[in-house]
Amino acid sequence: MPDVEGAVRCARHADTETELRCGRCGTPICPRCMVMTPVGARCPSCARPTVHPALRADPLLVARGVAAGLLAGAMLGAVWGFLLPNFRLLGFFALFIGGGIGYAVAYAIGAATRRRPIAVLAWAAGAGVVAAYMVRSLVAVGTPLPINDLWGYIAVVVGVIVAASTYRR
Repeated sequence: MPDVEGAVRCARHADTETELRCGRCGTPICPRCMVMTPVGARCPSCARPTVHPALRADPLLVARGVAAGLLAGAMLGAVWGFLLPNFRLLGFFALFIGGGIGYAVAYAIGAATRRRPIAVLAWAAGAGVVAAYMVRSLVAVGTPLPINDLWGYIAVVVGVIVAASTYRR
């Protein structure tokens, strides 16, 4: 078939005539480079997924969140160690203390990061709970990881779960 004057050629494949255009930018595309999206045919450049600006992980924001989680954990751990030095007597109620500390650490991270849902900060929330337990143990027992503190370790697990799940919302 002879080349028709004014025929449109694919922007990526100059040897291919096409009548298709990207639904976003209008660039001529052929069936080989066309990417079907839920809103129609797109060129490969426009079809790349983009991250919403509110969900981008700004390094300064992540650093603020990590610092807030560790600082909140250390402060809560110090209060926990001074107020309840003999933690083993609490037993089952240690679960509520762990959950409360997890919630408080997640709240502090959320306040420092303007409530941005950055996935790595759920890990920082868990680290803040672990820091709280280690500071509590240093204040109350003298070692960061006591051997015979089953309820304390259970409280940490509950706190980490609460902190990570609270922050992700």
